[in-house]
Amino acid sequence: MFYEKFGLVNTAEMFAHAMAHRYAIGAFNFYNMETLVAISTAARETNSPIILAVSESALEYMGDDMLMSMISGLKLSTNERVALHLDHGHSFESCARAIDIGFSSVMIDASALPFQENIALSARVAEYAHARDVTVEAEIGIIGGHEDKNTHAANQLYTNPNDAIEFVARTNVDSLAIAIGTSHGAYKRRSDSEQLRFDILREIAYRLPNFPLVLHGASSVPKLLVDTINENGGNLNTARGIPTDQLRQAILMGICKINVDTDSRLAFTAGVRLEMSENPNEFNPRKYLGLGTSAVYENTINEITNIMDSTDRLR
Repeated sequence: MFYEKFGLVNTAEMFAHAMAHRYAIGAFNFYNMETLVAISTAARETNSPIILAVSESALEYMGDDMLMSMISGLKLSTNERVALHLDHGHSFESCARAIDIGFSSVMIDASALPFQENIALSARVAEYAHARDVTVEAEIGIIGGHEDKNTHAANQLYTNPNDAIEFVARTNVDSLAIAIGTSHGAYKRRSDSEQLRFDILREIAYRLPNFPLVLHGASSVPKLLVDTINENGGNLNTARGIPTDQLRQAILMGICKINVDTDSRLAFTAGVRLEMSENPNEFNPRKYLGLGTSAVYENTINEITNIMDSTDRLR
């Protein structure tokens, strides 16, 4: 397996352990050296397995060689149980490219296609990936919201449990992202009373026992980060995330992977905005980027500890 040269692992064992012990693996998106260092340091200090997630647009931004050089620079050991995951790959070519440069896990997101076409494309990616011992995530249903050009949808469509059963049987994918009311971006709910569709999750988990289920668009959007941004020139007044208690309930009901992107973006932006507001004469990028890095690190520690419950899970 090419990814082993970077000290990476695929997600098979980490998901099995998470499901057996009722915790979740955090899949934290990163976009540059600062966010990568913050997230990986938090995982190491909490003794937590982790997934480093990269979207198609982030891969384009960093470039293949720069990205994999940064991963190499982490000096990972397979004992740390770190996976490098392509988040929302939209084509066979995108997934194959990630696998060929050293990713240990890929997501093929063909959820916008008709159901049969989603099955066909996901099965093709799974066949290519499994020949290289890479694990594959797919998605059915539509998770609404907007994060970037790769993760956006105007509408939301809850996952049909019958479709989930058929999809897993026919694609041979290793995990499945389901739509139960989460959404991408910082505006995940219209009111505090909205609840995730636990009835859908319960039925899918019952009919797919011991099969890894994933939540996208599940950032908690911490109020402290939103307030810090708004108090220092931002405008995120209606931002609202998924409450921690609902995320914990989803984990206890069978979710074993939760994606975190928005919270890291908020943390980094809050740190940078606060530094530039309090020190308007500062123009050394290392200073304000350093505050952004620290904020992402602290947020990652919090989510690993208080949402994922993955602290000290390395065997």
